[in-house]
Amino acid sequence: MTTAAAAVFCGSRHGSVPAFGEAAREMGAGLAERNIHLVYGGGAVGLMGVVADAALRKGGEVTGIIPTFLHDREVMNDKVTDLIVTESMHERKRLMFAKADAFLILPGGLGTFDELMEIMTWRQLSLHDKPIVIVNIANWAVHVVAALEAAIEQGLADPSARGLYQVVQSVPEALAVLGREKKREEKAQTHRL
Repeated sequence: MTTAAAAVFCGSRHGSVPAFGEAAREMGAGLAERNIHLVYGGGAVGLMGVVADAALRKGGEVTGIIPTFLHDREVMNDKVTDLIVTESMHERKRLMFAKADAFLILPGGLGTFDELMEIMTWRQLSLHDKPIVIVNIANWAVHVVAALEAAIEQGLADPSARGLYQVVQSVPEALAVLGREKKREEKAQTHRL
């Protein structure tokens, strides 16, 4: 599967650590520079707004997907290449999944945790085999990963769950993962021909 589009899950707030915003800018710009279509939550605020604006400034393609009830709360970003308004959160997440070839998790709160857990669960259930990359900027994801490890240690999740996701420490590392996935798929396609 060629990584033509990547969904970025991240906060609708900026958070208290300046490195979060810097990483969001770097991610948006990096995706655009690599011609990877950004799919994100459609808001113009917080880290999600930063990542989208950075991609757009670099000439990238950006699809925002937002439910109607979040129109006022997250302020829809009408500058994106494609804005899709859904009736529900479930439809938003389904469309983000369908349009993405990989998932990049930047700092975020409850919504980001929800998106991460659902996309990992779908991978565990063999509904997809798309890369899931947690970008651990300023150690924001340490406790998220610790919760996953605790579930494994307590026998509530199989140790194979560790293979559902990767953790990297920076945006360049995350973009390198996408590059490796693209090369791996291109090689596999060559062997199939």
